[in-house]
Amino acid sequence: MPKRSQASSKQSAKVRVTKFDAADYLKTPTAIAAYLTEAFETNDHAYICNALDTAARAKGMGDISKATGLSRESLYKTFKETAKPEFETVRKVMNSLGVKLVAEPIDDKQKVA
Repeated sequence: MPKRSQASSKQSAKVRVTKFDAADYLKTPTAIAAYLTEAFETNDHAYICNALDTAARAKGMGDISKATGLSRESLYKTFKETAKPEFETVRKVMNSLGVKLVAEPIDDKQKVA
């Protein structure tokens, strides 16, 4: 009878894997601002909505709801990838996150139509 290798005779170790959530790492307004800045620089509407949703979840949807006067349900709908949030809603949410929008000149390399 052939010998079994040591590897096959030991029980395999189980590795626990959890889904990555950037919200777990957005603890400060500085981190949130950097995260959102990167998202805005993509010019990708769905990505920006997802980033706003992630930042709002990091702060707590209940807290954002209270600060903005918008319901939690409304906030979840507002930042779905297919949504087109009102500017005033985005402004209120960003203020409640402790960050602000800042305009800066576009480099010639970054110009879009």
